Amino acid sequence: MQLIADSGSTKVSWRAIAEDGSVKAVETVGINPVFMDDAAIEAILTERLVPVVGTKVDRIYFYGAGVVGGEPSAKLERCFGKVFPGSACEAVSDVLAAARALCGHKPGIACILGTGSNSCFYDGEGIAENVRAGGFILGDEASGAYLGKRLLSDYIKGLLPPAIEKELTKRYELDYMKIVQKVYREEMPSRFLASFSPFISEFKNHPHIANLLKSSFEEFLRRNIIHYDYKKYPVNFVGSIAFYYKDILEKAVNAAGMRMGTVLQGPIDGLVAYHKNTR
Repeated sequence: MQLIADSGSTKVSWRAIAEDGSVKAVETVGINPVFMDDAAIEAILTERLVPVVGTKVDRIYFYGAGVVGGEPSAKLERCFGKVFPGSACEAVSDVLAAARALCGHKPGIACILGTGSNSCFYDGEGIAENVRAGGFILGDEASGAYLGKRLLSDYIKGLLPPAIEKELTKRYELDYMKIVQKVYREEMPSRFLASFSPFISEFKNHPHIANLLKSSFEEFLRRNIIHYDYKKYPVNFVGSIAFYYKDILEKAVNAAGMRMGTVLQGPIDGLVAYHKNTR
């Protein structure tokens, strides 16, 4: 059996591929090796995953944000080795997950537009080029966190149209000090910022919000995709922001002289197809 995991901070989507090719879907709470110790990770695997898939696993592919080798990868390998004795584990980044899901075994440009954003040029085997994401403060253009940051920045500067400002204040019970508290003094500020994506989606046809979205996508393309060979390869996307704003994103891609490729809401089904073809 093979196990494939698409991991975020709040949940992990698992797919168990049996020898006969059948696939079983499982979901557990999030696993973040940067912030969780071995015991916490092993508890999730033992209590939530093992009852469904058992312990006879040959190979595990774990994809997660921030898993780029070093101690986070080593920690995951230790934990999987204890819970699934004899298994081989590959713990790698969500960027490689996006590339494999979107491009399979062919070269291409792969992008993530979710809570955060990232991009790479994939040569069909691995990541050949990667413009650093920078996180929600220094980068992450067009991500959910970035869009939320721009919305709240306009809010605190008094730049939102009155109707939108009024609705935002009422719905989220916002004031300046609450925003400062959430962004600068509490954990996971990027998640807080990204939580405004549904509100942005609701008002996406309002000229102010439409311009916010358009300019954010343009900035992502200008600061990231411009570094890759976009004249030869189409630009592929995975993630909720790319999926739900596909029409606006595609216009920005075309206007930049680029070609739109595949758009997926999440990578897990593409990863299943990839690993079925590499067994």
